[in-house]
Amino acid sequence: MARNIQSLERAAAMLRLLAGGERRLGLSDIASALGLAKGTAHGILRTLQAEGFVEQDAASGRYQLGAELLRLGNSYLDVHELRARALVWADDLARSSGEAVYLGVLHQQGVLIVHHVFRPDDSRQVLEVGAMQPLHSTALGKVLSAYDPVAHSEVVEVERKGFTARTVCDLTEFESILDLTRARGYAADVEETWEGVASVAAPIHDRHRMPVGAVGVTGAVERVCTKEGELRPELIAAVRDCARAVSRDLGASRF
Repeated sequence: MARNIQSLERAAAMLRLLAGGERRLGLSDIASALGLAKGTAHGILRTLQAEGFVEQDAASGRYQLGAELLRLGNSYLDVHELRARALVWADDLARSSGEAVYLGVLHQQGVLIVHHVFRPDDSRQVLEVGAMQPLHSTALGKVLSAYDPVAHSEVVEVERKGFTARTVCDLTEFESILDLTRARGYAADVEETWEGVASVAAPIHDRHRMPVGAVGVTGAVERVCTKEGELRPELIAAVRDCARAVSRDLGASRF
């Protein structure tokens, strides 16, 4: 019988240790809990940190799980399953809002559109499944950047291009927008990506409360916004209800 690789077993045990109990642990705590020499534990931690599986707090020197694990965890949820769970709710949202509905996930430093429901009228429309949208200016992208640590790290690193006069490119200002997004549970894009177009989006979570996607509506500013230029409250409520419904179908609680 083939023998297990000891270093991999130790790395796995270290990840399980960091996943439970206290949020952050010091080198001595980790080494003691696993019965390892400090030098051995430090070498494993350094490797895991280099791969993004572990992060070290600069102030305290303590370790915690890294964003790369979130990326791997999200990939466990098949995009097709997410789309399948969202089909009925997205159709309902399009009918109730009268606008186009988009379902997006993080992909290659952008938002990949995995489902698109046409606006329920007779206008000519183009299916945008497979299209990519920017993280920093679209409502879908802001939601992912606000709730997904991997998306956040990528939007910080990527060039934030100005598409219109309203696009927020400054990092400090953008971080404030993400704080607001988390506080109110949705993101807005009013002519930040396309002139005359507005969007609102909300996050979708799985049973582990991990962000796995975002759903939103997009339409002409005069339909999506009020005369004062604010998003219509009923649209915001409808999008958030849709996101919660899909999250519940994925096993999430308290939505």
